[in-house]
Amino acid sequence: MSRMTPFSSPLLLGFDTMEKTLERLAKSGDSYPPYNIERIRDADKRSERLRITLAVAGFAENDLEVTVEENQLIVRGRQSDDKEREFLHRGIASRQFQRCFVLADGMRVIAADLKNGLLSVDLDRPEAERLVRKINISVAD
Repeated sequence: MSRMTPFSSPLLLGFDTMEKTLERLAKSGDSYPPYNIERIRDADKRSERLRITLAVAGFAENDLEVTVEENQLIVRGRQSDDKEREFLHRGIASRQFQRCFVLADGMRVIAADLKNGLLSVDLDRPEAERLVRKINISVAD
């Protein structure tokens, strides 16, 4: 018996990658680091952008990496243990993380900023041109 999915309709052509992305997102259960996503409107109230803010206390700029791979924004953090430090108690572990956000077509990363333990990544989506293209029909003899 085959499994029916929302994207298996013959009217939805080329959405198989979207289905795989949704399955991958459903499997990711890690909640570290916590984050916010907010909408920021400009003064003219017409244009807007998104800001993702991640709580990355303890990570320095060199410990963080922000990349865009295909349609994903990926934020990675890697802390290395300082071998010269001697801890009597260690309640703050050195951690690594990778947090992925799926971006819609046309989304651009504008900037990333680290301040007071918060990493903010700003995104926008420029208005796309509406293209209408006429397809010529050839007649076979």
